[in-house]
Amino acid sequence: MLNHFTNQHIAGLEKRIRTALVNSLSAFKSLNLIGTVNKSGQTNLAVFNSVMHIGADPALMGFISRPDSVDRHTLENIKETGCYTFNHVNTDIFEKAHQTSARYGREESEFDAAGLEVDYKDGFPAPFVQESRVRIGLILKEIVPVQINSTLLVVGEITDLYFPTEIWDAGQGIFDFEKAGTVAGSSLDGYHATHLIKRLKYAKP
Repeated sequence: MLNHFTNQHIAGLEKRIRTALVNSLSAFKSLNLIGTVNKSGQTNLAVFNSVMHIGADPALMGFISRPDSVDRHTLENIKETGCYTFNHVNTDIFEKAHQTSARYGREESEFDAAGLEVDYKDGFPAPFVQESRVRIGLILKEIVPVQINSTLLVVGEITDLYFPTEIWDAGQGIFDFEKAGTVAGSSLDGYHATHLIKRLKYAKP
């Protein structure tokens, strides 16, 4: 049996169910811990499933931030300092990463609450996650409003990249994410290990 939901049906669902459903429709998503710090030195860490590739030259990545009508410590810190980190979630830390989605006060660090280690590297101002195997430092380049729902596309340029040598295929320019233990997410609470089926050649007509 093939179900059919119209937009009216989706809009009529209980908010909790609707949120989970729509969040799951893009299937598996990358999971990253975004590390920030304010000018007073208070660190913040939050798991996001909306990190995306924007472009390779210059090297840009983005993520979606929800409306800043309420406290958004990650977004506020990025605006204040202009820098932040993406840290891949892996099989060893996914439960701790999930804990960072809880609502902590501004004076509380999710690093401490979740039991993850702050890692400052080579003078980069924002904190990395020591337990993450792929860590990316970015500087803020642009914040693009999405008018229809007041979300924000936050775009940053990669300035620093840290990863284990054994996951890097220099000939292909790719990472072995299974070897890194990187996990994917589904909806708001699903965590998945991955398995590469096959790599295919560049498609031509």
